Amino acid sequence: MHPLLLIVIFGAIIVASVLAAPRRASIDGFFGGMTAQGRAPGLWTLVLSQVTTWIFARSLMNAAILGYYYGIAGTLAYAAYYGSFLTGGFIVGRLRQQGAMSVQGWLGVRFGAAGNGCYNLVIALRLLSEVFANLLVVGLIFNAVLAGSGTPAILIVAGVGLGYSAWGGLSAALRTDVVQMVVFLAVFGVAFMALVVSPGFDLGAVITAPGTAGAYNGWVLLAVALLQVFSYPAHDPVMMDRGFIADPDTTRRSFLHAFWISTLCIIGFGFFGIQASLTGAAYEGELIGTWAGMFPGWIFGALMISLLISALSTLDSALASAARLVVEELKLAPRSLTGGRMVMLGFMSVGTALTLWGSSTLFDAVAVSGTASMFLTPVLIVGLVMQRRIALWAYLVAFGAAMSGAVAYFGRDWGVFAALLPDAHKYEQLLVICVAVLATGFAAVLAGARRG
Repeated sequence: MHPLLLIVIFGAIIVASVLAAPRRASIDGFFGGMTAQGRAPGLWTLVLSQVTTWIFARSLMNAAILGYYYGIAGTLAYAAYYGSFLTGGFIVGRLRQQGAMSVQGWLGVRFGAAGNGCYNLVIALRLLSEVFANLLVVGLIFNAVLAGSGTPAILIVAGVGLGYSAWGGLSAALRTDVVQMVVFLAVFGVAFMALVVSPGFDLGAVITAPGTAGAYNGWVLLAVALLQVFSYPAHDPVMMDRGFIADPDTTRRSFLHAFWISTLCIIGFGFFGIQASLTGAAYEGELIGTWAGMFPGWIFGALMISLLISALSTLDSALASAARLVVEELKLAPRSLTGGRMVMLGFMSVGTALTLWGSSTLFDAVAVSGTASMFLTPVLIVGLVMQRRIALWAYLVAFGAAMSGAVAYFGRDWGVFAALLPDAHKYEQLLVICVAVLATGFAAVLAGARRG
């Protein structure tokens, strides 16, 4: 696809997103997602919003890259994280049954400001990672199709995303998510069907493919995902925010539908990475360069449009959640349109700076974030499910173990951590870290638990 045509199509999608955003903003709509008539969003608005904010550009690229290296095992490992819709729906249901209207509301009653402070730190880092990792994909795509255009593209997408997000907040994110997801499903569906019917595609080979590096580490990563999948949704403010804006039945059904739709999309995108490994294509430019040489121009263009849509759709939701976090939870800014917009500007500025400064691999952001969230697993299982009271010291020990684990994985090549971790592949090291974090967390929480 000619670069100019790609730019025109993406520009049209941006225009459609701006037109879909509400013309008038209210405080309840900005922070709570209410419509102009004061109603909560409907089922399919929630479903499409959940899906499009979770199959974001970084996730699609991760599924494909893991499929390229580890075959079907790698793609399934990443798809396992989408079980978060099932565990997240369960957590939201339990929180609402116990009268809480946010994770912070539940933690605050039990652990006070210290408990909420730990949690808010983790989700603030999560939101920043969503901004910079998706902008990173935008830069990769535009540099691949038009050399030197990555930085201007990052700045333009950041500016446009900030513009319509700051206009309507969460209500804008919900409405534009619907438009973007419908376009994404149409474009990606066409590209996927073209892949499946192409002469070189063999479904049997794809679902048994070992990848270019062998399947073993893909299965290791699947074990990591299963260990993280309970806590992972609880530290994602985008998902949690959508768990409390509609009635319980609508919310429960939205999580179930979002699970199967997003999982199929992730596995489908992973097929493109697996197919690249089966054809013997060389890994180039986070697979973007690889696909450019593998597929006809229109299929490559459809894949790039899919990634760009998913990047744009995540930015507005991340900014809306950042505004709610800082204004309603941390109370560091006034609950006004101006207060929310200033928070969005700050998060987008920092996220864009991180993107331009440089970052680690795409999966590392997910792994570090997922590991940091694991302190919530023992806390939620013992405190929320078993309804035991947990001492603050136990909560802090679990939090410290998870943060230490996240830092250890991020700095696994540093001397102090290299001496402690096994001399093995990084995913095997991550599995060891996750087991240690959970063992420490559960030991502390069980020791500090008592009947409520």
